[in-house]
Amino acid sequence: MTDAYFTPAAEGFIDGTIDLDTAVIKCALVRGYTFSASHKFVSDVTGAGGTLNGTSAALTSKSVTGGVFDAADPTITAVASASNHGLLLFQASAVTGGADVASSAQRVIAWYDSSVIQPGTGDVSVAFSNGTNKILKVG
Repeated sequence: MTDAYFTPAAEGFIDGTIDLDTAVIKCALVRGYTFSASHKFVSDVTGAGGTLNGTSAALTSKSVTGGVFDAADPTITAVASASNHGLLLFQASAVTGGADVASSAQRVIAWYDSSVIQPGTGDVSVAFSNGTNKILKVG
């Protein structure tokens, strides 16, 4: 499995239910999950056996330019000891921003497992690509 979009995320970009620069976007370390392109919500990931083992604060310094999404590299704090993680990118709030909504309404965007994260305990720094595609390239 390589890094991938969730199919409903592409639909969300088109119909406006996902907004990368206005909504609160977060990432989470996830273990025990097998990617399914059809998943739409964080609750789908956890319902399929995924366990969230730490979630970042809202991504900051977000930019959307030329179909490429980027933000400052986040830190996920107070991670419990675990291994074999993937990284889930998701919209935590309503499309207009604000407080986090229930996991059954949090939209999943992308799954990263090409370089599996193996944290110990404590804080984990997430280093998104500084290459052409940054965090996410649409198109």
